[in-house]
Amino acid sequence: MIASLGMYDPPWLRAANDALWQALAERLAHMGISDVPSSLTRDRPLPEIWTAPDLLLAQTCGYPLMTSLGESVVPVATPIHDAPGCDGPRHGSMVIVRRGDPAGTLDDLRGRRAAINSRDSNTGMNLFRAVLAPFAQGAGLFTRVLETGAHARSLAAVIAGKADVASIDAVTFALLRDRFPGVDRRVRILARTPVTPGLPLVTASSTPAGTVAALRRALGDLIDDPALAPTLRALRLTGFAILDRRDYEAVTDLEKSAFLAGYPTLC
Repeated sequence: MIASLGMYDPPWLRAANDALWQALAERLAHMGISDVPSSLTRDRPLPEIWTAPDLLLAQTCGYPLMTSLGESVVPVATPIHDAPGCDGPRHGSMVIVRRGDPAGTLDDLRGRRAAINSRDSNTGMNLFRAVLAPFAQGAGLFTRVLETGAHARSLAAVIAGKADVASIDAVTFALLRDRFPGVDRRVRILARTPVTPGLPLVTASSTPAGTVAALRRALGDLIDDPALAPTLRALRLTGFAILDRRDYEAVTDLEKSAFLAGYPTLC
């Protein structure tokens, strides 16, 4: 079986994610779950991990959960983070521009350049599209949309002047500010997007119900372990909520609203 915590796993947090996984794996083994992976998988593309039939646990994004992944995975739990822009298990994005950018409203972004991490990202694209749709008036806003592959790269593109605006996941933005305090001197928050359920932890649809229940019990137990307090603080992790696909319909509802507003594609 395989496991991944690759959505909030930059190099400086890998030790924390490894410690979190080791604690979770030990608890699962004590519950009698067999074939628990001893380490996290980091050498395979995330979409390949998400669709692996032997997936025990991985973190995905709410947008592919509700679009491309279909019934291949089952939601296990949604993390709760202590970060600005988070509301329990729900979170949004920060629409950021360079510190000295003259833009005062989203409408001032017309004719500018945007950076997004990917077209299948809820926080980088879907929430961004939703907050822009009322201003787009059925037409394109940007002269260019740069796909960077990661929120951190989108932020870097704005700082470097390769893009003028980006929508950065609230948790990622907080973690980047923890690591690089100078970020606040380089960019500012122009707007905040709506919030939707955060990045879900999922397992393969073939995972037995007893294993899903064990995963949920083990995750809940982690939060109350004093030995893990430094790890949880580093990850800004404070708990887990049990949400299902119906909760994630908020993601596709925003997509539908953008379509109805005549802005089906972020452009």
